Amino acid sequence: MVSTIANVDVMQKDADKALVVAISCSAVLEDADDGDVYAAGAAFALLQALKSVNRQLVAANPDESLLFDVLLVTTDERRRRQSARIVSSTKHYGLEVSRFCFSGQEDFVECLLENQAQLFLSTEPEEVALASQRGVLSALLGHQTWSSPSEQLRVLLCGDDVVATFTPATQRFWSQLGALRGRFGVLDSPVSVSVMTAHGGRQHFGAILAGLRSRGLKADEAHCLAGAPRGPILEVLRPHFLLGDLAWLP
Repeated sequence: MVSTIANVDVMQKDADKALVVAISCSAVLEDADDGDVYAAGAAFALLQALKSVNRQLVAANPDESLLFDVLLVTTDERRRRQSARIVSSTKHYGLEVSRFCFSGQEDFVECLLENQAQLFLSTEPEEVALASQRGVLSALLGHQTWSSPSEQLRVLLCGDDVVATFTPATQRFWSQLGALRGRFGVLDSPVSVSVMTAHGGRQHFGAILAGLRSRGLKADEAHCLAGAPRGPILEVLRPHFLLGDLAWLP
C-alpha cells in the first residue's frame, strides 16, 4: 500500500512545472543510537544543495515555478512505523522535502509514477534497478559521489549512454535541467553540469555534447579522458550524483 503525505511546513510546488526528484529515505537519514531525530545520511548534502538552488531561483523571481520538488521515499517497514520521526527529522535539519511517500519494496515505483518523479536516487542497487525498469531515470548514490557540504549542485553525466538512452520520460528531465541551469549565468551558478567519457576522440565527444545541446542541456565542463585515469577528475568535480553509463567506473 502506498501513502503520500504532503509536508505542510514546505511550499508545495506545481508538479507539472517543477523538476521532481525522488530520493530514498535511507540515503538521506541514517539510524542513530539515540535521540529523537535520525542522523544525516549520504544524500544529506544533496538535499542542502537542492534547497540552495531553489532559494536562489525564488530570490531572483518570486513567481518562479521551475524548482526542484523533493519526494522522500520510505520502503523499510520499521521506518514506515516511525513516519513522525522521519518528518520531524527533516524539519529539524531544515530540509526542503515537499512530500513523504511510505510504501513497500514491491510497490514504491507506483509512488514515483503517481508523483511524476523524473529522477530517482537511492543507495540501494535493487531499488535503482526496479525504478529504471519502469522507465524512471535513476542513479545510485554513494558510488563515486560526494556528500561534503556545498551550496552548488554538481551533476555528472557519464559515457555514451547519456545520449543513447533518451526516452520521452527522460527527455523532460534533461530539458528541464537545462532550462533550470539557464536561469543562471556562466559564473557563480548554483548548478554545475559536467560531461565525461572514458574513451573516444574529439569528434565522437563533440557529437555527444551536440546531442545534449539538442535536448536543451549545455555542459559547464566537458572531459574526454581517452583512457586516462578518472580519479583525479572525479576528485575535482566531486559530483552529488552521476547519470549515464557507469560500467567503466571502478
